[in-house]
Amino acid sequence: MLGQFKTLPQLLDYFRDEQVCKDYLADHRWNGNVTCPFCGHDHIYITNRGYKCASKACHKKFSVTVGTIFENTKLPLRTWYAAIYLVTSHKKGISSLQLARDLGVDKKNAWFLLHRIRETFFDETPKVLTDVVSVDETFVGGKNKNRHADKKKENSQGGHSDDKTIVMGAMQIGGIVVTQIVPDRTADTLLPILDKVIAKGSMVVTDEHSGYFRVCDNFFHIAVNHKQGMYTNNAFSTNNIEGFWSLFKRGYIGIYHWMSPIHLDRYLKEFSYRYNSRTVADMNRFSDTVTRSNGKRLTWNQLTRKVS
Repeated sequence: MLGQFKTLPQLLDYFRDEQVCKDYLADHRWNGNVTCPFCGHDHIYITNRGYKCASKACHKKFSVTVGTIFENTKLPLRTWYAAIYLVTSHKKGISSLQLARDLGVDKKNAWFLLHRIRETFFDETPKVLTDVVSVDETFVGGKNKNRHADKKKENSQGGHSDDKTIVMGAMQIGGIVVTQIVPDRTADTLLPILDKVIAKGSMVVTDEHSGYFRVCDNFFHIAVNHKQGMYTNNAFSTNNIEGFWSLFKRGYIGIYHWMSPIHLDRYLKEFSYRYNSRTVADMNRFSDTVTRSNGKRLTWNQLTRKVS
């Protein structure tokens, strides 16, 4: 296996120059079978500066970074790799301010870099949970009184949920978690999502929120009545998904302090990825993220465009 490292200094020692970084990316992206990122053709010429497609219909030149999160970057791949290692190994994440200090880049570059790394954590094939799955929602967004003036909501009732974002989470026994932002907590919204992410016939454990009353149509359903002080029902509980929300909110409060609703899904995917790979060695989580970088390019305009 390329690159045996357990610490950041070891990683930086291994990736001593840009060519080593490029070779590592090429190996994880193509595994010895280079293909054109424009047309998919697998007959490729090697040039002094990269590659050229041999297809007569294409003939385009490209580098190993084209079509990845690294495309058109002005930062060395060695800096990128250090950032990936820090993001994937810090349990509660790392802020753009801290990353800027650690890497010696400005805050804007660090912020952009972090969001491009988070883009790799989106799964093209959604996970389907089985067996026993606990489900719970949470409200994300700090108290209005603690927000910066340009982020305060008019007529907000302090910490009330009317100006927060609702996120639903589902966790399979053993700790695989899936999250999704939802517009409301109604059955018409929640149940179709559960049908997509949970295998039919699984056991679903929820609280007694009315939005879950029809869960039993497709799943075995157990409801835990928190209002009556009950936190388990025949040894079933929602403690594991609630524990994930606690971890996420510790990162929110202690590391990031605020997350834009526009970009919240990327933060959720970041925390989900680290949580789902928590038994994996840091080195393997790093290499998996490099592999995932293919096909996940995110431009500045895409990231900063206004959502209507």
